[in-house]
Amino acid sequence: MKRSSDLFEAYRDLKYLLNRGYRKKVALSFVANHYKLTLKQRHLLARCVFSDSEIEERRKKLVEASFLEGRTLGIDGFNVLITLESLMEGRAVLCEDGLVRDLKYQRGYRMSEKTEHMLETMISFLSTLEPCEVVFLYDKGVSRSGEIARLTREVLRRHGLKGEAMAVPSPDYELKNFGVVSTSDIGIISRVAHVFDLPRVLGKVLAIRPKMLEEILTGASLDRL
Repeated sequence: MKRSSDLFEAYRDLKYLLNRGYRKKVALSFVANHYKLTLKQRHLLARCVFSDSEIEERRKKLVEASFLEGRTLGIDGFNVLITLESLMEGRAVLCEDGLVRDLKYQRGYRMSEKTEHMLETMISFLSTLEPCEVVFLYDKGVSRSGEIARLTREVLRRHGLKGEAMAVPSPDYELKNFGVVSTSDIGIISRVAHVFDLPRVLGKVLAIRPKMLEEILTGASLDRL
């Protein structure tokens, strides 16, 4: 494990380069190679560190729970499920732009006994916010996406929440048409007006705190993330 001081210095160098307009991929590769960072440390910086202008732009888009009343919410299904599961496991990080993200390396989503519980928790909470409608979009290319969409529709019905759940070829493309979206995906966030960070807000209600980026940079272990 690299010393935390190396990670902190790498963070400072990366921030400087990003604020000077360097492309993130190039800047991160240069800094990570210089400090010989581990794969997990590189992933942390890639997921959670941004230029000051990006941070300001994204924070302006973040809305709180009260904003959803009477509005339609589009949900990046797998993104939110994975992030929420990570938060419950103590493996999610509050990033610089104010969004909670997981540090998992998994491709797609692994359906398990946790899936229905996560959906129940999420949809039960959303029903108290009185949105006009909630639409879950799952990536059709991911294994068992159709099954998860069906399960989501069942949970929506059980809670009396108006909404839909679909497996579609490109959730990213579909979500850009919503006024409010729940996701931590940077590509989607850049194309929408408002972002509701469902895992972060729900975590507050459940008194589940994500890891703070500052804690990790100054010494907290990355081992469990």
